[in-house]
Amino acid sequence: MSTITELPSALPLITSSRQFLDSEQRIVDFILANTDRAPQMTSAQLARASSTSEASVSRFCKKLGFKNYRSFQFSLARDLAAREGDERVTGEVTLDDIEQSLANIKHAKQREIEATLDALDPDTLRRVVDLFRRAGLVMFAAVGNTNAVAIDAAIKFGQLGIRCVANTITESSTSLALTMGKDDVLVLVSNSGKSQRLERILRAAKHGGATVILICGNENAPLARLADIVLRTVNYEALLTTVDFTFSKISATLIIEVIYSFLLSVMPGARDRISGYEELIQPDKEME
Repeated sequence: MSTITELPSALPLITSSRQFLDSEQRIVDFILANTDRAPQMTSAQLARASSTSEASVSRFCKKLGFKNYRSFQFSLARDLAAREGDERVTGEVTLDDIEQSLANIKHAKQREIEATLDALDPDTLRRVVDLFRRAGLVMFAAVGNTNAVAIDAAIKFGQLGIRCVANTITESSTSLALTMGKDDVLVLVSNSGKSQRLERILRAAKHGGATVILICGNENAPLARLADIVLRTVNYEALLTTVDFTFSKISATLIIEVIYSFLLSVMPGARDRISGYEELIQPDKEME
């Protein structure tokens, strides 16, 4: 059972008439001007966006009475949700109140979906769909618990007739990446955008001229700086927990679903290929 202790209310604190230092005021100004995305930002992202330092953000949160940035982040998200008219959302997930907890989870997941879709740029999406449609090979790569997203994606796009592969062994992915050329596409899936193993795969693919697409929650991460295209995921798991690391596969899978849906609409014969695939595996589903 996970519970959230009572926290100070962030929004009234930052909108009060108290005097802030210049660096603190920049943090406040950025948050109030970007209420749609500020609650989901890491302390490092908020520091960069507000032209301050991560240490300044940490001191600012403690000055307001919060134990750490995560506590401030949760309180801010909760306050903004209430301001938008959803006072029922508390953020707490507990078996003591399952109905309320389900409402909290529903709210967080809906916000993930909405914010992820809103972050998609139409021109970038058009380019991605075209790259997939014309690709000689699409390779998906991930590490850890994100591997499930990569494997699912390879199966889905393969059903459309696109040559796809996903391998859970990064050494195999690196080896294959070295054979990729300018007509091929590498898709990396990473919540943090920080992985030496994925970076090796990325550099191997780019050596041959392949296009690299990164599905990631951090546009300023090391992998994002090396990728050709970044599709940003939004993660609101912080609304439900105060642990330091959280990851939701929903937003990453959603981006895969979006690309798949557009490809299904533009690829001739895609529906026939899906039917052919289903017919091929149908005997495996037959049970007496």
